Amino acid sequence: MEKKAVVVGGGMAGCEAAQVIASYGIDVDLYEQKPVQFSPAHKSEGLAELVCSNSLKASRLGSASGLLKEEMRLMGSLLVPCAEETAVAAGGALAVDRELFSDLVTRKISENPRIHLVREEVSTLQFDCPAVIATGPLTSDRMADAIRSLTGEASLSFYDAAAPIVTADSIDRSVAFAASRYGRGEDDYLNCPMNKEEYEAFFEALTQAEQAPRHDVDEKLKVYEGCMPIEVMARRGPDTIRFGPLKPVGLRDPRTGHRPWAVVQLRKENAAGTMYNLVGFQTNLRWGEQKRVFSMIPGLQNAEFVRYGVMHRNTFLNSPKLLGRDFRLQGDKTSSPLWFAGQMTGVEGYMESAMSGLVAGHALARQMLGLTPFSLPPETMCGALCGHVSTPSADFQPMGSNMGLLPPLPARIRDKKLRYLETARRAIEALKTELRRADYTGFFAASEAHLQQEDTESQKG
Repeated sequence: MEKKAVVVGGGMAGCEAAQVIASYGIDVDLYEQKPVQFSPAHKSEGLAELVCSNSLKASRLGSASGLLKEEMRLMGSLLVPCAEETAVAAGGALAVDRELFSDLVTRKISENPRIHLVREEVSTLQFDCPAVIATGPLTSDRMADAIRSLTGEASLSFYDAAAPIVTADSIDRSVAFAASRYGRGEDDYLNCPMNKEEYEAFFEALTQAEQAPRHDVDEKLKVYEGCMPIEVMARRGPDTIRFGPLKPVGLRDPRTGHRPWAVVQLRKENAAGTMYNLVGFQTNLRWGEQKRVFSMIPGLQNAEFVRYGVMHRNTFLNSPKLLGRDFRLQGDKTSSPLWFAGQMTGVEGYMESAMSGLVAGHALARQMLGLTPFSLPPETMCGALCGHVSTPSADFQPMGSNMGLLPPLPARIRDKKLRYLETARRAIEALKTELRRADYTGFFAASEAHLQQEDTESQKG
């Protein structure tokens, strides 16, 4: 009898889990509730739909996000190469055309003979085979009830917001200028510069603007720092956003030759460059208020908004009490082994979510086949994030990839850029050593080729 597994959820984590389980020769039933039921934030029927932003963050190895992607490449990621194939220009970041990315992932999953895509909602955690639950931070009410009933732990909540998108031809190019900070990239961002007077007027309007009603939100709103609404951030002080998403460093306004007082950056939303999103402008303002306030940004006075920002409820588990380092639910709580994956586990970010699905998928498949399990080293970004979700904490909060998670190098390197690069190289070597120990080296060639290409481009730069 052929071995079989179940994956619930067709987002980033679920797709990675299903693909990697299938790569071991195990048949997978992948359940996706769309189009039978949509969450408040999802609109398309495609798998791996991106909601909050189209950016997958930095791509260079000497960055936390770049290191994470390279480690995922070594472990056989589906989504990293799909993202690179559907990338749009974004300086040193890896941003994608959302529709092309989702279409490509959907096609790859649908064409995999080992994966059976089932379009229906699942509301149980009892299966006749091992399963990965990757229903995301917008888990349906019935599934959330099943999780609470099984774990005996109250799920925690935080709130996540998406940024507005404007049409490219409605941006005033006599004001907005193309440039990347410090000249990195091919002038991939449009920059809307503000002088001090313009910024102060915008700040005043932003902090006084009316928010959209939140019918299902607790009065003590808990907002996660990684995707904080711009208006909430602004209320912390007049310079908070000017030192945050509106920081003008590394940019000069060609009209004046000087650094602006503040800058709003716009990033391509699609490959054709017909739409741009406002970087860092996740928001919960009323749509009319968004139009009024964001039109005060120089260059956007006549902007056509094709999507306004929205806020939706996200939930995550008290993972340190529930999950092991491989995201497996601890204890004999179900009829078959159960893993969780995605943002609901307390990893924050698109690729972090995908990574958890990748790790959970490997763990499930290797246990089913009696293979040596991975023990991801703490020097790796994947290992550090696995440690975060499984280490006891009095106030557990979601965490994205960052260099602060990794142990320091034996010898101090003063230059931060060189220190991070050496930290990343140490991580890659540690992961390769572990994968060799577990006899999993099939994706080394692709990683080596990519690293060699990056080194060549770095030397040219």
